[in-house]
Amino acid sequence: MENKKEKEIIEGTVKHFSKNNYLIINGAVPYEVASFLNTYFLNKRNATEFLFKNKLISPFEETWGHWNDAQIPNTYSHYGDVAMDTLLERVLPTMIKYTGLDLVPTYSYARIYKYGDELKRHKDRESCEISCTCNLGGELWPIYLDPTGNVGNEGVEVILQPGDILIYKGCRLEHWRKPFEGNSCTQVFLHYNDKNGQFLENNIYDTRPLIGLPSYTKRDN
Repeated sequence: MENKKEKEIIEGTVKHFSKNNYLIINGAVPYEVASFLNTYFLNKRNATEFLFKNKLISPFEETWGHWNDAQIPNTYSHYGDVAMDTLLERVLPTMIKYTGLDLVPTYSYARIYKYGDELKRHKDRESCEISCTCNLGGELWPIYLDPTGNVGNEGVEVILQPGDILIYKGCRLEHWRKPFEGNSCTQVFLHYNDKNGQFLENNIYDTRPLIGLPSYTKRDN
């Protein structure tokens, strides 16, 4: 049961999110879990690269991840990895608690960024109505978002430690990252829809039948 002080803190964060459309929660994912997922994903990238180079799987096999993301070319990315989708579900209660919204999970998307990568200023598609980005490990790399909606605004800089999350309204706020000057940074985006929002339309799991499935299993494919 929440005590009075904790209740006041939660009410304050809900108000902040409602007003500013973004919120930072430090330590939302335990450090040990973030570190485990970082090592897991690095190992999976290396295994996938080996399988591709030895022509044991197709370079377009989504189950293992890929390097052909148009947004960040030649960077290992993965839609709906089973472990990351499991994190998507495990973080759901935290997302509901601190946003005050009734949310359903849509999908996860993880990347291991490399030197020179840049995330251009953009807004997200409908399945990313309420999102969070979580630092899993590697070198720190700020993300920027613009809560004002003004074109050309410098935005707010957010630096996340492993396990920290930035919650934001991905369809409303532009967000971006400047060119990465480090060598490796593992991040996962966790996306949700508001049951009472404008984008739901039975969109749980991004219209996939089950959690952890690749994008080609979506209903509209």
